[in-house]
Amino acid sequence: MPSIDARDIRNVALLSHSGAGKTSLTEALLFNNNVITRQGTVEDGNTVSDYEPEEIKRGSSIQTTLIACTDDNKKVNFLDTPGYEDFIGEMVAAVKVVECAAILVTAQSGVDVGTERAWDLCKTHALPTVIVINKMDRENADFTQTVNNIQSSFGTKCVPFQIPVGVEQAFADVISVIAPSSDIPSDLQLEFDLWRDRLIEAIAESDDDLADKYLEGGDLSEEEILSGARSAIHLGNLVPILITSAAKNVGTQELFEFIHEYMPSPIDGIKPDLSDDSGKQIDLSVDSSSPMSAFVFKTTADPFVGKLSVFRVYDGTISSNSEVWNSEKKQTERIGQLYLPRGKSQENVSEVCAGDMGAVGKLSSTVTGDTLCAKDTPVAFGKLRFPVGFYSVAVSPATKADLDKMSTSLSRIVEEDPTLHLSRQPDTGEMVLTGLGEAQIDVTVDKIKRKFGAELLTRLPRVPYRETITRTAQSEYRHKKQSGGHGQYGHVMLRVEPMQRDEGFAFGSEIVGGKVPREYIPSVEKGVVKTMEEGVVAGYPVVDVKAVIYDGSYHDVDSSGMAFEIAGSHALKSGMLDASPILLEPIVKLKINAPEAYTGEVMSDLNVKRGRILGMTPEDKYTVIEAEVPHSEVQRYAQDLRSLTQGRGTYSLEIDHYEPVPQNIEQKVIEDAKRAKEESES
Repeated sequence: MPSIDARDIRNVALLSHSGAGKTSLTEALLFNNNVITRQGTVEDGNTVSDYEPEEIKRGSSIQTTLIACTDDNKKVNFLDTPGYEDFIGEMVAAVKVVECAAILVTAQSGVDVGTERAWDLCKTHALPTVIVINKMDRENADFTQTVNNIQSSFGTKCVPFQIPVGVEQAFADVISVIAPSSDIPSDLQLEFDLWRDRLIEAIAESDDDLADKYLEGGDLSEEEILSGARSAIHLGNLVPILITSAAKNVGTQELFEFIHEYMPSPIDGIKPDLSDDSGKQIDLSVDSSSPMSAFVFKTTADPFVGKLSVFRVYDGTISSNSEVWNSEKKQTERIGQLYLPRGKSQENVSEVCAGDMGAVGKLSSTVTGDTLCAKDTPVAFGKLRFPVGFYSVAVSPATKADLDKMSTSLSRIVEEDPTLHLSRQPDTGEMVLTGLGEAQIDVTVDKIKRKFGAELLTRLPRVPYRETITRTAQSEYRHKKQSGGHGQYGHVMLRVEPMQRDEGFAFGSEIVGGKVPREYIPSVEKGVVKTMEEGVVAGYPVVDVKAVIYDGSYHDVDSSGMAFEIAGSHALKSGMLDASPILLEPIVKLKINAPEAYTGEVMSDLNVKRGRILGMTPEDKYTVIEAEVPHSEVQRYAQDLRSLTQGRGTYSLEIDHYEPVPQNIEQKVIEDAKRAKEESES
């Protein structure tokens, strides 16, 4: 494929609520551009974009797919992104590397929570945006009502650039309002005139000179209307509304032409931050002859092909069989064959020039968010800021055969999706996988089984409870064992005392007169510490306790460090059981951002979860609620908050401190811990 000038390239992120038809739209666009000979459907699982088995199984996108369409030396790179909230990290990466976005809404439901999320993302990145009303051929499709819904949600700068010919099953064509033809049906003339006047008014409002001419009663020329619209769209002062039926392939080619005509090219669009080795900001020229700089915005892991890195070139040209510099890792990467990915297939290309996108396989250390550049002119793009997830599961191998594969496969899959985080919990020893929600975790486990052959089990992580005491107690343990030859003897008298919360652990000795030789005291402490780590009441670590050896005895022949270690361990267990032991539970600081309309439901739910409201702060149409809640109550809060707020609420949490577990709950925790121990031992 010959290289295309950056002026003739458009990079567009397709965004929407789940199910709005982005994948079906890309099928129609590929068909129109003769890339495929037959349109697939999501229902049949044969689309180019949704090719992963997990996507086919669920009937929705779970990752961003690059769909390149070329027509008459004009190229549009569409990034088909998932619409489901658990995969919002894919959307975040996509909007980083495009100059504009197309937000799809359905003609039946209008603006959904996913539409609002996509809109906010575009405004955050100052992306010129076009709104596409899709599924105009479906029952209950209502163009006027959907336009009103869009304008009430996002403002009157959202204006139709097209009107439909026919409704529902009769939807057959679109009429351009911005560049009309002469043959407008008589029954649509009134509607056309209404939207034409509104569009010209909106264009005039976006430019002072045009506004003066318009207000003075002068008509705007066609050239002024077209150039004024283009300028207003680029500045974000005008948001076109277009119409399609992706399934019937109506309005899709007009969308392609519109994007190329009115949306910004890589040369016209907002440039990302770029700095040199010293941190100095430098300008992008978007020139194929300049020193090369490219940004890796997606990584996919494959056990056979290896990593596939999808990148956007901003300056210069990246060629097959060359070397580049990874400025993040400070090392050279060997570039093999370059590809233009189209779903599960790839088209070999010899080079990718400024403004365009491509992919390369088997880079040794490059991951999502890295910059590739020329070694003699190192540069770096700003880092991607992915959302942080708080939904965690403990993962374990299903069989011993899966154990060896588990760590490697988890590391590879986390490299593929930066919104996933893998950690080992020090208090419980569990391997914990954290993401944005249950769907993302389920998809990840399915991928690991398919790609790496490792079957993993998931469950809620153990809450890191702790044990402590509430009063002082004394205990005594005499370890005495005789089995021929040297025996074992260690005698310890121990006092355990409660300490202030978060003071940790202290060990002391009040031995006088050599009742226990000095060299055995560290062994006693070792036995105490070991038992504190293992727990006494329910197997959780013991904290905020001071242990003091105040008396004991020894045997000249049979005493040893091991004997006193065992004696110290048993003395602590006995002492703690007499010192009114209790369980402590972690309390998290929870910060919730919820729409005003759902504030009451959120607060009621926090009360049910034993939460304490610390404060409420109104912010625009949202309320920020800060609360303290037991960690055990919010392990599935991602799902709970989504249900309470229809997906519009967000939250963050962190463990803040520990408090005693209420007595009515403590016994259940102890029983559950004992049952879990028995199951693991069996």
